Amino acid sequence: MPNLTITRRPAEQRLRSSEERPTELGARVKELRIARDWTLDEASQRIGLSRSALSKIERNEMSPTFHAMQKLAAGFSLDLLSFLASGEASPPAGRRSITRKDDGTRHETPNYGLRLLMEEVRNTAFMVVEVLVRARALDQFPDWDRHDDEDFMYVLDGEITLYTEHYAPAVLKSGDAVYFDARLGHACISTSDNDARLLWVTAPLGGRFSRSDEDHGEATMPA
Repeated sequence: MPNLTITRRPAEQRLRSSEERPTELGARVKELRIARDWTLDEASQRIGLSRSALSKIERNEMSPTFHAMQKLAAGFSLDLLSFLASGEASPPAGRRSITRKDDGTRHETPNYGLRLLMEEVRNTAFMVVEVLVRARALDQFPDWDRHDDEDFMYVLDGEITLYTEHYAPAVLKSGDAVYFDARLGHACISTSDNDARLLWVTAPLGGRFSRSDEDHGEATMPA
């Protein structure tokens, strides 16, 4: 679920209203770092991102890739949902979650626009994201995504080409679906006139997306 070089409108111009503006990841990262009393150098070592990249993310001068967001979450001993989502998690038993059309925390990455679905439920066997595919060419990905999860995509609108290591590129249109082992390098581009829209489900291999116990510094989501 998880790097572009094309020219396009800034994210804040693409989104239709102020309520749909993407969450400021930079402020979230800085808040978490300061709460732990880490310097940029110390945070860089713990998270596994360069000091320069971390500083640019905090200043909202660089949008992290999905893989970088996984590193940030793990470095702060959080699962990805707890790192990305706003608000509090729902109680662990008897839960139901409804995400309305205009709800869900939004984030912009270099390749994708993400909208988190059922984000208040943090102890689940999977994570569900509505994805707008911004990329238009494979060379816009300096590195393909790889993570220890299983991924499922369902194309809601538009057309995509999915590139996956060891497989020929797959063209998927509205109504098509694909499952793949996300440990394989993968990248996805839009081949329709408008940004393609996907339902993207990610499930950790042999585990669950669950809120970490920050007091014990345990990260429960694979990075």
